Amino acid sequence: MRPIIEIKNIRKSFPLNEERVEILKGISLSIEPGEFVAIVGPSGSGKSTLMNVIGLLDKPDSGSFILNGKETLSLNDAELAEERRRTLGFVFQQFQLLTRMSARENVALPLLYSLRAMPHAPAEALLKKVGLEHRMGHRPTQLSGGQQQRVAIARALVNHPKIILADEPTGNLDSKSSEEILKLLQELNQEGITVILVTHETYVADAARRVISIRDGNIESDTRKMKESPLAQSGFPDRANDLLSLKGNRYLELFRQAFRTLFANPLRTTLSTLGVLIGVAAVIAMLAIGKGARESIETQLSSLGSNLLSVRTAPIRVGGVSTESDWLKLTKADTEAIAKKLDSVNSASSVVSSGNQWVTYLDKNGATQVFGVMPNYAKMHALEPEIGRYFTNEENQERALVAVIGLTVSRELFGTENPIGKMIKANKIPLRVIGILPEKGASSFGDRDDQIHVPLNTGMYRLLGKQSVDYVEVEIKKGADMEQAQADIQALLKSRHEIPPSQTEDAFRIFNMADIQAALSETSKTLSALLLAIAGIALIVGGIGIMNIMLVSVTERTREIGLRKAIGGTASDILLQFLVEAAAIGIFGGALGITIGVLISVLVSQLAGWKTSISIPAVLGSFIFSSLVGMIFGLWPARRAAGLNPIDALRGE
Repeated sequence: MRPIIEIKNIRKSFPLNEERVEILKGISLSIEPGEFVAIVGPSGSGKSTLMNVIGLLDKPDSGSFILNGKETLSLNDAELAEERRRTLGFVFQQFQLLTRMSARENVALPLLYSLRAMPHAPAEALLKKVGLEHRMGHRPTQLSGGQQQRVAIARALVNHPKIILADEPTGNLDSKSSEEILKLLQELNQEGITVILVTHETYVADAARRVISIRDGNIESDTRKMKESPLAQSGFPDRANDLLSLKGNRYLELFRQAFRTLFANPLRTTLSTLGVLIGVAAVIAMLAIGKGARESIETQLSSLGSNLLSVRTAPIRVGGVSTESDWLKLTKADTEAIAKKLDSVNSASSVVSSGNQWVTYLDKNGATQVFGVMPNYAKMHALEPEIGRYFTNEENQERALVAVIGLTVSRELFGTENPIGKMIKANKIPLRVIGILPEKGASSFGDRDDQIHVPLNTGMYRLLGKQSVDYVEVEIKKGADMEQAQADIQALLKSRHEIPPSQTEDAFRIFNMADIQAALSETSKTLSALLLAIAGIALIVGGIGIMNIMLVSVTERTREIGLRKAIGGTASDILLQFLVEAAAIGIFGGALGITIGVLISVLVSQLAGWKTSISIPAVLGSFIFSSLVGMIFGLWPARRAAGLNPIDALRGE
């Protein structure tokens, strides 16, 4: 029968200070399928080093090692991991069980690397086989030493290996547990599994049918207790017929393990995600507030009319000093000229206004703003009353004492009473209410429902005592060139007022609602970009926090990394696992940040009365970006974990 293990002239040395100490000095041996071999020797003899070489956890310096018909010294790390998965099962002296997993999950762990899944059925069957059917859901800390070693043996069997390697399997057990473990190993050997154990205990070696004694890196003796043909492996069916159909979602399992790892240290995890949390919350909340403000402003400006121009005057300086008498005065004639002489103009209205004007009705009073406007002002601004009516040209010519009031004025002075036909007083002048302006709401420009409109002539001559108008509202025809219309208005007014050439540039100021809207939109974009930059800095800081915590995790879990590699995990498997954990931290921080950001937006809307608008793209973008931050900053720790040597990691603290 062809040996399952063939070792020829294996040498292995380790550095010590500036020299190298040779541990294995040209060892050669062969082991046939179905043997039960004990490797014994004093401490420092090289028996554990030989076991690590056989287990493909360590590479010799020279020689030949043929495992199951394949030369292993020429295999790369991924190929070595594949051989460990398919051929070898490890039982460690320290058990090497993951404390955050149940016995069932510990047994199923190797399947994550062989099947890309962790089905429970094979694990449960093996736990029953080793007598732990009532302890499947218990964690290692809830099991005795003997029970933990049984779990480790079940884990070693889950991939149906040809060889079981046991390193001091009874070293941490009492005599009764030791006997049970040895009996179990003998039963497995009788089923056809090759068992190789390392021990310094004589009674443990007595359980084996072959004892290889090593001293000073050489084989001192090789004794067979009885000569019998090794059994063919019959206790386990071929993996292709049993396990390969149990496929699952590897990434879901990795994420599940990642979140369990994180929640094992909730405070540390939360602290490590603070930067990501703050950054995402800032993005969500600030963009919601900014978007809400922008939409509110755009709504208000749209209601004012994007094709409206507001024409105002500027002071003309005399001798470098400006006084109120130096101001240009706009007149009703200017408004009439603009409306009649310019083809691009659809309509124009003169406007006079007061500051806070005291208005009374019976025993109620309040301050509001009074506007004197022309009748066409209502159509220009979509202010035709739904209750009552607007004043007419005749009422404007007659300086009629009539008023159209806003909803806020109506509520404060009249409450639930119908104000139509009632008399109010503004500046002690009686005014009859003939209509209520449609609701426009409050904005950054003030409460547009807290105002009163009166005919222009009434406002100028009977209410406010003005001989000129404060400004002119001009509605440009649809499709007309706004810039050209502004230039035409400037030229017309400069001609009418005979402005000196030195003053023409600053004589009249024309405000374009579309320009204001564009400026506000641009300002909003700039502020949003600034906020995103600040949030980005917070996310980078959060990423550094994730990197630090992942480096700590790699250091704390060095033995776990060695275990995962020993049971078949490749460097890419370990890299992926730690990247998933880093991404999970980012996802956790991102989810918390989104929740807090939405809560802040809602609170701002409820308490401050600001309009907020949650941006779904911002939410999705923040979530994806926080996950990427976790992965990017977790790459270095993940690469560090993936690069660990299996045997060095298993020895690590």
